[in-house]
Amino acid sequence: MTEQTTSSDSLSNAGSRTPTAIDAVAEAFTENLLRLDPSFATSLGIPGHETEYADYSPAGLVSTAEAISETLERLEDLQPVDDVDAVTLDAMRERLGLALEIHESGWDLADLNNIASPAQDIRAVFDLMPTDTVEAWEHISGRLHNLPDAVAGYIVSLRSGAERGLVAARRQVSIVMEQAGKYAEEGGFFDSFAADASLPDGSELPDALKASLRRNADGARAAYRSLVDFLGGELLPQAPEKDAVGAERYALFSRQFLGSAVDLEETYAWGVAELDRIIAEQEEVANQIKEGASVREAMDLLDADPQRQLHGTRELQAWMQELSDRAVEELSQSHFEITGPMRKLECMIAPTNEGGIYYTGPSEDFSRPGRMWWSVPEGEDTFTTWKETTTVYHEGVPGHHLQIATATAARDTLNSWRRNVCWVSGHGEGWALYAERLMEELGYLNDPGDRMGMLDAQRMRAARVVFDIGVHLELEVPERWGSGTWTPEKGYDFLKQNIAISEGQLNFEFTRYLGWPGQAPAYKLGQRLWEQIRDEVRSREGDSFDAKAFHTRALSLGSVGLDTLRRALLDN
Repeated sequence: MTEQTTSSDSLSNAGSRTPTAIDAVAEAFTENLLRLDPSFATSLGIPGHETEYADYSPAGLVSTAEAISETLERLEDLQPVDDVDAVTLDAMRERLGLALEIHESGWDLADLNNIASPAQDIRAVFDLMPTDTVEAWEHISGRLHNLPDAVAGYIVSLRSGAERGLVAARRQVSIVMEQAGKYAEEGGFFDSFAADASLPDGSELPDALKASLRRNADGARAAYRSLVDFLGGELLPQAPEKDAVGAERYALFSRQFLGSAVDLEETYAWGVAELDRIIAEQEEVANQIKEGASVREAMDLLDADPQRQLHGTRELQAWMQELSDRAVEELSQSHFEITGPMRKLECMIAPTNEGGIYYTGPSEDFSRPGRMWWSVPEGEDTFTTWKETTTVYHEGVPGHHLQIATATAARDTLNSWRRNVCWVSGHGEGWALYAERLMEELGYLNDPGDRMGMLDAQRMRAARVVFDIGVHLELEVPERWGSGTWTPEKGYDFLKQNIAISEGQLNFEFTRYLGWPGQAPAYKLGQRLWEQIRDEVRSREGDSFDAKAFHTRALSLGSVGLDTLRRALLDN
């Protein structure tokens, strides 16, 4: 891998727009974050922090909070000089102010769930580290060496949270014990990672480096074993049985994922109505697939169609890549601005078996491209294209890859915080869900099977609004789906009726929603706002409305809270 520029150079804002005082504050804050969270630097492909970890202890969380407070103080007396500045100021005040609220609540000490907590992140950074040179493997060995301290600091935070009565639900502690146990077992991720270490040309690594990798992999396994022991022996006995987090905590985290405070009961009612609408649309498509067929019968016919089946992960990966490449090529011609290195997207099979499908963005200089990852549950080796066509569009183009690569490439306009740091699920996941529907409008889902797959994905997101808010706030079950108030058990049956995925994926998703309150509804609520904004702009502009220009302008803002997005696109 060629040597990249220094951190400060890679974060500079070169181009036609002169950086402002507000940009300078944003850049300084970004530099501080990279120092405080070296794994984040790795995720951005920025060199200089390759072997380090964040301090996951309470002291580390305080250091981050202090950096946020200092940044907000520096912004207090600054005035925007242009529209870019106005959005930056709006977004930073909202995001950083909310981060302080969460820190003050103490819940950052109890950060534990089955998908997005330090328990997974400490391991997952290795998926993004280069492996093509001896130096790259030396960095990996160094980070493996430092992993035990990262895990130890995380344990101290979890213990501190427990002393304040802040502990994740028993279900989350149990599943993380299972995940960490797999990382810790002989022959697991760390052993395999070290044993398979090699260079692209097939040449061997130096013996001393191979020994270092094995030794430090053993240390990493031992660290995760200590996490398992702590979770089982100390945290699990204190973990509440109840999964529901209640309205107060839910509202706080809903704002984190949306960048907007919503009326939760109104949103719940909207989710119920939206789910009914999508089911009716599915019934129409089912009748197209086979006259008189139910939605379930139509899906069974699609599953049984050998022309829509993929066997094994190699076939799955090749199919994803071909579909993704075709979408990039065709959409770049007329519908979106997709240029230069933005056009490269790699479709990958993840090295884990946890059940998620996700996207990781390109490095600052695009030397590491954007990637779509599929973590295939153990034992699953048959996949159906009708379900997953819309997934490729969601994670790739025009979904996450177009969105994130557009922001990453906007070096002449946006500061580093806007391009690479600020990420709001309601904006980002809302856009990806918006992109799924957009592909239908553009004629890419004319096949009834592919359209059924898109509707199936939309139905899942609408069901998650109902499940997530209903279970966590313990609201009344809609008559169509049962009676009484929501419980996780009623919720699982509800999800099973509304989400057509494998049992392994369903179990993963069910646990995810319970442990990550407010995140899952952000997809559908974000889509709702994206469509409202586009329709309002179209109404204002009439015949002069240009969809490509609208999308380019909107994506050029980067990811911001939904209130900030609305103000940026509609107030002027």
